[in-house]
Amino acid sequence: MAFPAAETLTDLIRPVAQRSGMDVENVRTVKAGKKSQVVVALDSDTRPTLDELEAVSNEISELFDAHEAAGDLNFGAGYTLEVTTPGVDLPLTQPRHFRRSHGRRIKVGQGLYRVGALDAEEANVVLVSSGTALPQVHVRAVSDLAGAVVEVEFNNPPAAEIELAEKSYDEAVTLVSDGEENK
Repeated sequence: MAFPAAETLTDLIRPVAQRSGMDVENVRTVKAGKKSQVVVALDSDTRPTLDELEAVSNEISELFDAHEAAGDLNFGAGYTLEVTTPGVDLPLTQPRHFRRSHGRRIKVGQGLYRVGALDAEEANVVLVSSGTALPQVHVRAVSDLAGAVVEVEFNNPPAAEIELAEKSYDEAVTLVSDGEENK
């Protein structure tokens, strides 16, 4: 039996993560003899604490050990398990990524925007142009923004951008439809 694929491990890990209110963002395996590694990135709306990650890590380790003892998995000479959060370089591809990045600055193509509210179905998101003298409100389909990434900021964001990003989805849509994008 070969070293388990990331997809197989993801399917095993998902119920454990969900019981803890977390989502599996990525599972990566690195086969390297005795130093094989399984890296699991988990996230939640409240950002997992180190204690929460440790508890889930212990559950995942016990799960892997039980499946290996039953012959369902084979990690070969062994593995090292690393459970972490995804970090800022995770591309924003799911509605939950935009929800969790509310108020943060993101790069979409060549443009910079601040993430605002999502609609009730989480299909559309408010984006506020960032780095401009007069920020404007835009509404875009989440599906059109795959690959957007969070931009790390070292300065306090402009108050005008934050004010617009904090508006509810309906308030922001009103600004766009009224042509008052600069308010």
